[in-house]
Amino acid sequence: MTTSAPPRPAAPAGPSSPPSPGRRVLARLLRWWRQLTAMRTALILLFLLALAAIPGSLLPQRSLSQRNVAGYFTDHPTLAPWLDRLYLFDVFSSPWFAAIYLLLFISLIGCVVPRAIEHGRALFTPPPTAPRHLQRLPESAELSTSLAGPAALDVVEEELRVRRFRVVRRAGRSGPEVSAEKGYLRETGNVLFHLSLLALLLGLAGGKLWGYEGSILVTEGQGFCNAFQQYDTHRSGPLVDGADLSRLCVDLEDFEADYEENLTAASYTADISWELDGADPVSTTIGVNDPLRVDGDRVYVTGHGFSPVFSITRPDGQTLTDLSAPFLPADTGTMLSQGVLKVPDLGADTTEQLAIEGFLAPTGVLEAGFLTSINPAPLDPKVGIDVYTGYLGLDSGLPQSVYALDRDQIDRGLLNRVARTNLAVGESTTLPDGTVVTFSGLKEYAALQVSHDPGQVWVLGASIAVLAGLLGMLLVRRERVFARSGPAPDGGGTVLSIGSLTRGSADTGPRFTSLTEDVQAALAARADAPASTPAARGHGPAPDEEAPPS
Repeated sequence: MTTSAPPRPAAPAGPSSPPSPGRRVLARLLRWWRQLTAMRTALILLFLLALAAIPGSLLPQRSLSQRNVAGYFTDHPTLAPWLDRLYLFDVFSSPWFAAIYLLLFISLIGCVVPRAIEHGRALFTPPPTAPRHLQRLPESAELSTSLAGPAALDVVEEELRVRRFRVVRRAGRSGPEVSAEKGYLRETGNVLFHLSLLALLLGLAGGKLWGYEGSILVTEGQGFCNAFQQYDTHRSGPLVDGADLSRLCVDLEDFEADYEENLTAASYTADISWELDGADPVSTTIGVNDPLRVDGDRVYVTGHGFSPVFSITRPDGQTLTDLSAPFLPADTGTMLSQGVLKVPDLGADTTEQLAIEGFLAPTGVLEAGFLTSINPAPLDPKVGIDVYTGYLGLDSGLPQSVYALDRDQIDRGLLNRVARTNLAVGESTTLPDGTVVTFSGLKEYAALQVSHDPGQVWVLGASIAVLAGLLGMLLVRRERVFARSGPAPDGGGTVLSIGSLTRGSADTGPRFTSLTEDVQAALAARADAPASTPAARGHGPAPDEEAPPS
């Protein structure tokens, strides 16, 4: 007799080998991607983006007004440098704002694109089968009828199709049934809303990357061309080159400002002529909310002011006429303005330079010996000026403002004040060397802004689509209705079970009640119809049989 050896015990399983470093990194990236593309993360980033934009509305921004930023530094010399280190004067171009913007962009792509694909598949998917227990749905009812089951379901199908449901008829496990669904536009609106929000971010980003903006003060009778070198201030996207600017030139022919009785400006209108790519000039009129639109550029009127006009007569008889410079408003209520006119060359025979600095009052009066203005309209223009002669330092290579004198030149004695006086139109003052300075009159200037935003139309279309998607989300209900027929307990007729499930509305009772009442009335009307044909009696031919010819 042979005996078999007992089976060897199985070797204990050794410890599982740890995943490779590549798999661990991949797992962490997938986990991070799921968290980033979650809808909750997108909402948090959207809230952070709105929160990050608050400093941009509370603090002056360099892209809008460098002058206001400089004033903030003057008023808050300790706090302003710290705010500047945090990019709070350049919020919308700061690295941290761009980081939030980029993360929100990626999160929306990860959220919306899979959801849009899934919704596209659902549009071609028939409604689901009816649940086994229709009575457990939020709205349910049972209707009794003398019609046969197929005929009763025919009535339900007709009523649902009238209400624009997509209907599918099935032979379910618990009996013949009808599944119906409508309200796909609710999810379509949801997807459209998020896709449009994504398109809106793309449009804003495109406008920042390929857009530019320039501002300039133009006095009547003068003009400018679309070049960064000619603007007082300008901003351009990182993908914009000077050669990309359109060849647009604008001349300001006339400017007019209308005032209300309370001395506030009612409207600005500027008569301009413009030409593009060397074509013939075209004359038009623009206003604050009525810009010139040409070749993707928009020319706005953003403000106005006055430029005093002077003439200078040298002792040798040489005369310089029609000398003017914009004076910036110090008081926008009365348009009391201050500025400087710099004359770097008084003639071929002298290297002496001259500057006229002071105040301009459109309607000037003297109060306690000081010149002020009582009306913004140019009813009685006067100037209070200081005349300086010497070296202006324009060719020193150091930057200086065109609206103020370099005080360092005065402190070093390179510029000397030789006269101080108040002048009305036509009045003159004589300098110690015999030079005569005359206040000849007044011209108005317009503050013009040229903007180019290639994403503007894209942003408008995306904004309209956002509203359309939001309306679809709020106004459309997603509804599903199921019906199943079965024999009555007493064997005489049919019991029709109907259930409803609705999303997007809390008050669904009246709609379901209306449906069941209409179905009940249609069942009664069908049952009472003359039984002239088998179909009228609810005993039509089987689906696979042909009806007998009449």
